[in-house]
Amino acid sequence: MFVYLLLPIFPMGCFLVPRRRQTAGLLLLVLAVSLTLPLSPTRAQEGDGALKETSLELLSDRALTPLGKAALSIRPAEWKHAESANFVYHFFHSFIAAPVSVEAEFYYRVIARELEKDTTQWERKCHIYVFEEAADWAEFQKRGSLDPWTGGIHAAGSLFIRRDPQVKWKGSTLGHEVAHLVVERFFGAGVPLWLNEGYAEYAAARCYAAFHRARGYGARPASRAVPEGMYVPVGQLTARLSYPDDVAQVGVFYSESERLVRFLSAADQRGFGTMFAALAKGARFETALAKGFGGRFMNLEALDREFRSYAIHANAAPIPN
Repeated sequence: MFVYLLLPIFPMGCFLVPRRRQTAGLLLLVLAVSLTLPLSPTRAQEGDGALKETSLELLSDRALTPLGKAALSIRPAEWKHAESANFVYHFFHSFIAAPVSVEAEFYYRVIARELEKDTTQWERKCHIYVFEEAADWAEFQKRGSLDPWTGGIHAAGSLFIRRDPQVKWKGSTLGHEVAHLVVERFFGAGVPLWLNEGYAEYAAARCYAAFHRARGYGARPASRAVPEGMYVPVGQLTARLSYPDDVAQVGVFYSESERLVRFLSAADQRGFGTMFAALAKGARFETALAKGFGGRFMNLEALDREFRSYAIHANAAPIPN
């Protein structure tokens, strides 16, 4: 069975600093000024977070993938089911699933709008399977033939994640996988590996921070620098068709891919979108780079000279909020 994309071993996130809750008017003003993301979550947009439990037979979308069936075969009598505007949820406890539904809808709308995609044109709902126990997740990894370090996956239009009830800050795993979902739905399966993972990291960190800023936390996205001795030239990075075999190199691959996405997006957001669309349609990296950044980088070598310094410095320009 083919698993489309895997979660990085070191998922990106953001720094969260609790602060005094602000008034609604001031919070909205701060969000309007500081967010480059096109949507800030409000309670009216999110709903109250409550999920109305239903039976599997009464779900509006009952199409289960083989991996979905494998998930539901683990403690089959204990799974519960519900749905929201764009997702169907399978879970064990509603107090775990309800926050997932609020986040998933927020991430989906923000990421799709940032990529200028109309979510109303996609009628099918994505299924999200929420595991809680480490033993259940380990069994799922075994039945799905997943790598043991996998912390969450997007496969064939469905998402599989683990939410530990004992951990307060859940991290950016859900946002990362929702980003993969949006990319596959609206750009197809032809997006290169580095771009798919790099954009998922980039979008997840920003969305996770935006989501918590709206709840009164001083949150900002985090990005990891690439160790200088492990830097991979852009030509080699963008040519990869599979993940590195070495676990340490996997983390570096995600970090450098995210930094390249961040670097290009900051250089010219419209040009990045043009390049993204060209790569999704099968263009070679050099061709797509010329289409999006022909006036900025003369060739691949010119890009590599500028990007290398950006990639390896911890204090590179911050991610836009």
